[in-house]
Amino acid sequence: MATDYEGAAGTQVAGQALREAIGRGDLAPGQRLVEAELAELHGVTRASLRAALIDLTAEGLVERIPNRGARVRVVSVAEAVAITECRMVLEGLCAARAARLATDAEVESLLEIGGRMRAAVTGGEPVKYSEHNRELHRRIREIADQPVAASVLDRLNAQLVRFQFRLSLRPGRPQVSLGEHLAIIDAIAARDPEAAEAAARAHLSSVIAALQESEG
Repeated sequence: MATDYEGAAGTQVAGQALREAIGRGDLAPGQRLVEAELAELHGVTRASLRAALIDLTAEGLVERIPNRGARVRVVSVAEAVAITECRMVLEGLCAARAARLATDAEVESLLEIGGRMRAAVTGGEPVKYSEHNRELHRRIREIADQPVAASVLDRLNAQLVRFQFRLSLRPGRPQVSLGEHLAIIDAIAARDPEAAEAAARAHLSSVIAALQESEG
């Protein structure tokens, strides 16, 4: 692919592409990030790609290994729990704001996502359920209109993709998670900020318990 971007523009293009690839799980934890290959793939200069990797290192998504270059950072279960504890506060904040701010159309969009989550669980489709799960959290953040919280959550969630996917495949976990998410949706639909925040916190507390079980 020809190089189209350089400088700050190239850094932004490469950073966003890599951030999304890590968030989707396309780049696995521990996977080496070869500058020449990635620069060619994303159509940026190597200098821009290198600057993007520095930014992603600061965000905790990438780590530099002496004499071996960069790789996708490996997150331990203990760190995943710590990240989820931070998510609990911010997701609760966003759920409460969404309950205060949501329009009828936005509530309808949440109910529609909830319906798709229920169908995925009923149909035994954990991967599809996991996708709808992420979509729901994104939609709540959008409705909450709290850009600082949303930005921090995007960075935290990108580090947890591997754990979220593994939990979605654990027998019985989607059924538990579904009820927790529907409770968040119901509270937002009822325009009850306190109930929405409590439901979001209860869900993340359940995720922490599941993560800790996975370590045992």
